Amino acid sequence: MPASSIPEEPIDLQFSDVLREVRWPANKDELVDAARTAGASNEVLGILDGMPEQDYPNVDSVTQLIGSNYGPGIGA
Repeated sequence: MPASSIPEEPIDLQFSDVLREVRWPANKDELVDAARTAGASNEVLGILDGMPEQDYPNVDSVTQLIGSNYGPGIGA
């Protein structure tokens, strides 16, 4: 999928596209860098940048945190 189409996707699909490309475990900075490289929207970049500084073992650890902080439909 071309990176240029990512910002037009619903936010949950943007997260899915970005997190699928991450090498796990990953820290917050690696997640933000992956999103920036993928061309994710500023909203996605802001959400990832607002996450706690820590190592995340897998996709589920990120999506659960995002979903609990930002509500249903995001990171689900």
